[in-house]
Amino acid sequence: MSEPTKVLYNAECPVCRFEIDNYRSYAQKSDLAIRFDDLNSDALAAWNITSDQAARRLYVAHEGQLYSGIPAFIVLWQEMPRYRFLARIVSLPGLHWCACKTYDLTLAPAIYRWHRIRQRRR
Repeated sequence: MSEPTKVLYNAECPVCRFEIDNYRSYAQKSDLAIRFDDLNSDALAAWNITSDQAARRLYVAHEGQLYSGIPAFIVLWQEMPRYRFLARIVSLPGLHWCACKTYDLTLAPAIYRWHRIRQRRR
């Protein structure tokens, strides 16, 4: 049996937690081989990524490869039958480019800034 797909996310981020909780719930109900690791737990050590790197974007480990950002979402969606259509759509050449640019230049940095603000307030 192959190793499960692994997802590293920030459970302290309300946006990240909301989205990943939906995926986790679906994966559990569907008995999918996907493991969800919170970067704020001991699980982070196995990823060879700093907590700051991990807080900046989604990471997915699948079949010995590490993916981040939109490619990570695509790998995750491909593993879940309900979301495979999203993987196909976002993989389309023009849309893939736009999705990557939007995530890399706008969404991920905004979510990371919000994360840093929450950390400073603690």
